[in-house]
Amino acid sequence: MKPGIHPAYRPVVFRDKVGDLAFLTRSTLTSDRTVEWEDGRTYPVIDVEISSASHPFYTGQSRVLDTAGRVEQFRRRYGDRH
Repeated sequence: MKPGIHPAYRPVVFRDKVGDLAFLTRSTLTSDRTVEWEDGRTYPVIDVEISSASHPFYTGQSRVLDTAGRVEQFRRRYGDRH
């Protein structure tokens, strides 16, 4: 690999607050927020909206995901047709 052109690949914690799941992996993503992991070290943390702990396919439970007002945006665009 050519030096100096690739992003830094470092340990990062991904956390799903809804599913109460966090896992440590490596990624090029960065974050200003940090969390202390089980090994006592501090890692950047990335919060995700959905993971295997909260996805309906894996949990068998349905839930409504309304990120950034998608339902309201749909209703404004197409109206409330009953």
